[in-house]
Order: sequence, then structure tokens, then C-alpha cells
Amino acid sequence: MSTEELELEALKLAPRDRARLAERLLQSLETLSDEENERLWAEEAERRDRAWDANPAIGIPADEVFRDVRARLK
Repeated sequence: MSTEELELEALKLAPRDRARLAERLLQSLETLSDEENERLWAEEAERRDRAWDANPAIGIPADEVFRDVRARLK
């Protein structure tokens, strides 16, 4: 089963079951070494960079992001 298929199946779970699964998954990441953690973040950064290169329209302009954040903080 691919990660995408697993994700789709997990999203079908009841909210309480999804929360329990999310908690267990997050806990499993706490045991990673610093090196493994750095490797995973680097992979994620590369994935996001490829996604941006493939479709720059997916980004949100910084001024819009800051405006939304400021509105939420008021």
C-alpha cells in the first residue's frame, strides 16, 4: 500500500481514531536521531521546492500571509 493510499484510508477513520493515530505517529518521530531528523527535514524542503518550481501559483504572497496573521492576532 502506498503512502497516498494509506493516507486516504486514514482520513476515513472517525475523528477520535485519527487523533489517536496522529498522536502515535508523532510520538514515533520523537525517537529519531538528530541526523535522521535533519535528513527528513531536508527531504521535505526539497519536496516543497520541487512543488514550487512545478507550480509557482501554489504560493501565497508574503504580504497576504502577514495581513492574515495580523488579523488573527487582533
